[in-house]
Amino acid sequence: MLTNKHDAIAIVFANSYDNEVPSLVNERLMASIPFAGRYRLIDFTLSSLVNCGIDNVSIIVKKNYRSLMRHLGSGRPWDLVRKNGGLNIVPPFAEKGVKVYNGRVEAVASIVEFLKTCKEQYVVMTDSNFACNFDYSDMIRAHQESGADVTIAYKNEPIPYGFLNLQTTQSSDLYYTLDLDGDKVTAINTNSKEYGPQNLSMNLYLTEREKLIAQIEKAYAQGHVFYERDVLAPMIGTAKICGYEFKGYSARITDMVSYFDENMKLLDPDNLKALFDGFDVYTTVRDDNPARYIAGSKVSNSLIADGCVIEGEVDNCILFRGVKVGKGTVLKNCIVMQDSVIASNCDIEYTIMDKEVSIASGKSVKGERTFPVFVPAFKKIL
Repeated sequence: MLTNKHDAIAIVFANSYDNEVPSLVNERLMASIPFAGRYRLIDFTLSSLVNCGIDNVSIIVKKNYRSLMRHLGSGRPWDLVRKNGGLNIVPPFAEKGVKVYNGRVEAVASIVEFLKTCKEQYVVMTDSNFACNFDYSDMIRAHQESGADVTIAYKNEPIPYGFLNLQTTQSSDLYYTLDLDGDKVTAINTNSKEYGPQNLSMNLYLTEREKLIAQIEKAYAQGHVFYERDVLAPMIGTAKICGYEFKGYSARITDMVSYFDENMKLLDPDNLKALFDGFDVYTTVRDDNPARYIAGSKVSNSLIADGCVIEGEVDNCILFRGVKVGKGTVLKNCIVMQDSVIASNCDIEYTIMDKEVSIASGKSVKGERTFPVFVPAFKKIL
């Protein structure tokens, strides 16, 4: 699986932007949110890393991480079961008088001693609220050629609606845009409200391990919390910070509407190909039966995962593993997560159903594209 092993380790922040999708993270975290029919968001991050030869990965979690641990297991689907390196899940470190971390500075400070024992030259730090095929090999090459102290990945795109309408300033609610002179970063802007295409940071950073340790120890001693605002921004002018533009397809989750929209975009074959073409995405194997389409069923423009049983009509939907749609039921513009059961003669539209939802016969659930109805996990609508 691994090719061209790189002299780098990765740190993944699994709870990034949890506050923006509170319904989806009630019993899980951002990294383990189901996406694209059979995957979790963390699958795309881990797959990109191992496809580029980075096999020492630490995932820093804060809360609600039981679901993620069940999904990742030992890391075998990503070939991360290793004597040296491999997958390392870091739970929150707190003791009497010490709070659980808030920003990246505090989070990385909790594993500084671990970083000191590592031998790799570089550290990649990334969030887990997006799905994309990211070429870390090319970013490392660009970092080495530029001689940068820190390289920040960004994408030139409009600021998502979910970011523009943030109502709080908690650590997970901060986002950043970059001012650039060529590939050199000249300013880091926090929670900009500018419209139109911006150099929007992907919160993905590359730096040398020794430099990161020094940055974090100094910032933590001074009581700083945010790596971008409190560490990187003051370094501009005294250190070389470069931008690395990502030009591929990406799905960034910033609120419930973006979660719905980014899933639905994958019903367009061009978008699906852009995300998956030439990119091996690994996930936990469930060993389910192929999807079954009972006589009289009708399915159009939908992603149907293994284990599904379809007796009714499914149009423009994404069904995760083990979903059952009863006879006479019409399902349109919906996302239905694993093992949910929709009985006969239901009429459901613009709805996001979490896992193991049960809907009795004859029920109607309808939302709007800009405001899809959310049905929480294990909910029974009788």
